[in-house]
Amino acid sequence: MPYTLLAATVLVAFGAFAVISLREGERRAAVVAGLLAVGGASVFMIAAILPAPIPGVILGIVGGAAVISTLLCVAPIGRGIEPGGRPSRRVDEREIMFARARLVPGSPEFETYYQVHPEHRAGDDRTRALPGLLSPDSEMADPVAFAAADASFDLCEALHPMVDGDPASHVVVAEPECWVARLKELAISNGAVNVGVTRLQPYHIYSHIGRGAGTWGEAISLNHQWAIAFTVEMDHTAVAHAPGAPAIVESAHQYVESAKIAVQLASTLRRCGWPARAHIDGNYRVIAPLIARDAGLGEIGRMGLLMTPGLGPRVRLGVVTTDVPLVADRPGDDRSVLDFCSICRKCADACPVGAIPGGDRQPIDEGMRWAIDPDTCFRYWNVIGTDCGRCMSVCPYSHPANPAHNAVRWAIARSGAARRVMLWADDLFYGRNPKPRG
Repeated sequence: MPYTLLAATVLVAFGAFAVISLREGERRAAVVAGLLAVGGASVFMIAAILPAPIPGVILGIVGGAAVISTLLCVAPIGRGIEPGGRPSRRVDEREIMFARARLVPGSPEFETYYQVHPEHRAGDDRTRALPGLLSPDSEMADPVAFAAADASFDLCEALHPMVDGDPASHVVVAEPECWVARLKELAISNGAVNVGVTRLQPYHIYSHIGRGAGTWGEAISLNHQWAIAFTVEMDHTAVAHAPGAPAIVESAHQYVESAKIAVQLASTLRRCGWPARAHIDGNYRVIAPLIARDAGLGEIGRMGLLMTPGLGPRVRLGVVTTDVPLVADRPGDDRSVLDFCSICRKCADACPVGAIPGGDRQPIDEGMRWAIDPDTCFRYWNVIGTDCGRCMSVCPYSHPANPAHNAVRWAIARSGAARRVMLWADDLFYGRNPKPRG
């Protein structure tokens, strides 16, 4: 009887995971789970007919292993490594690769920038000589997909004039807790997955304008007291095609969705008499991942993206800054994520150009973090025509939010042993460097 029950349990558990994997389009995981379901159930059925004391020995070994594994995976042991600290300086937006890519050769801005930063000139010239993001001459060009992505970016740009404005003369007054609840409810009802609040810090804000509205090179003075950050989900199937064209179509689409939510939140606050600015793709005044981390939405991982508890890096971010009185959430410092990223390295192994470091965190500013090579990353985008996303697609945290994957997330958030076991299992089911979806 115990063997029949064990056989049925193994068959149902791994069989259910095989079905889940098929629905997710993960054929390798479905095959491995199916083999484990049949093989594991067969072992217990064979054990039931073996002569004594063999069945009892097998039962004891299986039971002991199950108890030890369960304790290791749920006990709060090996809680991870220390958070990385906070930056000590503001970042000049003119220096980031997105801003440098918009410099027009021969323009005053172009000449001014490279007089101050001649070290970027040679690399940037190499990037400009490539086909370019969404170029029909790029390696992964797809006319329809690229047109769809361009259309989304056009819509984001059309929203730029709506990010800011004058507040109404009549001020709506409410308790900070009430404001937080209402704003979070509004964001989630419009499509946000999670929403958090933090006090706006100097290191959240770019020092000078590098793109978007305003005068290039102008010092940024953003005197708002609070920042509201939120995430929107990127579709798992589309991301699984990365670095193929479907991934950038989804990426651009979710930039639009986050922009719509941010613009509506900011407009709502201004209509209630409070200053507020939305920060959206191509028109930021702040560094969204840093704000989102401090607002409790996740931790910054090896690949330099925000790692959220339920969706990993498979999100886009939106931010609204304001003076309405709010209450801050707990920061997203997460030792378990940092520990998992330190042992995983799948994003570094999968990066086509080695832009993600495979080693340990390094001292940068006032803390420790992994520093990607953004110029090499962006240059590759200009070769293939998409924003790649391979790191996002292979990350174990990026699996869809369902009971199976959520159980894994629960375990790795609590136990260092579970993190190591689950990484091994992720490699087994999905491969160390899974191929992009065809």
